Amino acid sequence: MDGYMDVLPGGFAGRLEVIEGRSGRRRWSDEEKARIASESYRPGVQVADIARQHGTTRWQVYDWRKRLAKGLLALPAEMRSPQAFAAVVVEPDEMHPVTAPVSSDGIIDLIMGGITIRVGMSIDEAHLVRVIRAARTATAAAR
Repeated sequence: MDGYMDVLPGGFAGRLEVIEGRSGRRRWSDEEKARIASESYRPGVQVADIARQHGTTRWQVYDWRKRLAKGLLALPAEMRSPQAFAAVVVEPDEMHPVTAPVSSDGIIDLIMGGITIRVGMSIDEAHLVRVIRAARTATAAAR
């Protein structure tokens, strides 16, 4: 026989221990995953530090971050920020009279909110509509 271990000829050492309980593998609830992933988004925090604090790995935290971003994990209610809604008030545009003086050579001047559009009588209606819309957009953006 080998002096290293007293082994019976059949290979059985004579004693077998069955250890019950945790396997060493941590089971995280979805709320815990979401909470840890959201912690890793704080400014100045490194994912590796968060993983170390919670006894997990960086790649696991990155996976939870992806799942959180896709909506597969939901933050616990106490971590959600209150919904912030801004009131939107739509005011009608001030209607400035559009003057269109016609010159003797068939040119029309359209004056809208400080913009003058000079077009000839032969302009295509669809093209003129696009130009007027662009002018309105430009004047609205300038306000």
